[in-house]
Amino acid sequence: MSRMLTSAAELAASFEAGNPPLVLDCRVRLGEPEAGRRLWEAGHIPTSQHLDLDSDLAGPPGEGGRHPLPTPDAFTAVVQRLGITPGTPVVVVDDMGGQLAAARAWWMLFCWAGHPDVRVLDGGLRAWQDAGGSLVLGRESVPGPGTWQPRFDDASWVDARAVLAGNDLKVDARSLERFRGEVEPIDPVAGHIPGAQCRPSAANLDDDGQFKSAEQLDDELPDADAVIAYCGSGVTACHNILAYAIAGRPLPRLYVGSWSDWIRKESHPVARG
Repeated sequence: MSRMLTSAAELAASFEAGNPPLVLDCRVRLGEPEAGRRLWEAGHIPTSQHLDLDSDLAGPPGEGGRHPLPTPDAFTAVVQRLGITPGTPVVVVDDMGGQLAAARAWWMLFCWAGHPDVRVLDGGLRAWQDAGGSLVLGRESVPGPGTWQPRFDDASWVDARAVLAGNDLKVDARSLERFRGEVEPIDPVAGHIPGAQCRPSAANLDDDGQFKSAEQLDDELPDADAVIAYCGSGVTACHNILAYAIAGRPLPRLYVGSWSDWIRKESHPVARG
C-alpha cells in the first residue's frame, strides 16, 4: 500500500488498536453546497469530521476560478479548528475514489501545507462499508483546537501566467468529452488548454474504485520532465497529482484555477477536438 493511501482494513485496525487517525470526510456534490454536510450527518465513519470543499478547501469563487485556494490564514484557521497537527496522522475520504474531494484535501494538507502524514482512504466510503465498517449518524464532538502554523509551499501550484509562460506539459483530469469540447456541463466555454493531454481522473481507478497499482499508473500517466495538472476548477486535478505520487513520479504542480480560471480572459487560447 502506497504511503499516500490507506486501506479500509488498515483504518479498521487503527480503531481496534485505539490509535485511529483524524478522519476527514470530504464528500461533496458539485452545485449542491450543503450536500456534503447532509451526507456526513446521514452516516459517516466513527469520529470523522466533515471537511467542506466550498468553505474549507476553497476561497470564494470569482477571480481565480470556481474553487480558488483559500488564503493561508483562512486555511490555517481550518486546520486549527479541526485540531490538525503534524504529529497527528490524517486520513481523508470521499465516495468517489478520492476524486471529490479527498484528493484536494490531501493536496492542500500534504503538498501545500506540508503535513507529513496524510493518506487517502483507498476506495473511499464504499471500501469501508464493504470491509464491514460501520457508519454513525448525527453530529459528534469536534477535537480541541490546535495551534499548528503550516509553512505553505506556494511553489506547488501555478496561476495562468505561469501556464502561459512555461513549457510544462499540461495534463487535464476532465473527461475526454469535456476535453474535446464536445460537452461542457459547468463552464461557459468548452475545450482545453492548447497542447494539453487528457488523463481523466477516473482512469486512475480500477473497477472497484480503488487506485491502480503503482506500476500500472507509472505505465499510463503522461510523461514529461515537468507537468502541470489541471481540470475544471482544481479539484479532480489533485487526483492526478496523487496518482503521480503513488507511481513514484515527481509531483506535478497544480493549476488551481484550472479551466474555470483560464476562460475568464478572452486572450487565453482555447483548443477543441
